[in-house]
Amino acid sequence: MIDIEVLHRVAQTLAERKDASPESSYVSSLFHKGTDAICKKVAEEAAETIMAAKDKDMLHLVWEVTDLWFHSMILLAHHGLSVDDVLAEFRRREGVSGIDEKNSRTAK
Repeated sequence: MIDIEVLHRVAQTLAERKDASPESSYVSSLFHKGTDAICKKVAEEAAETIMAAKDKDMLHLVWEVTDLWFHSMILLAHHGLSVDDVLAEFRRREGVSGIDEKNSRTAK
């Protein structure tokens, strides 16, 4: 089972770096560049994840998913959201058919 606490520790580090000098922190530099730069990194990591999966390179796939999650957490933090918001949504969806869940979002 995943150690959820590691995600909380990463989220705490992201929060601490949000106001750091962009010259001193990669994360801070992304926060200071804004939404477009963060989204570009998420898209880049998603593409690299897809390529690793297509290449059937399992270790590379794990590395890229980790990068994707990390940059997604930066995006969440940039918008004042956290891993807990995502976990709450997973809990909400648990046991619900994917088809039913998708239909419930389009009905709103």
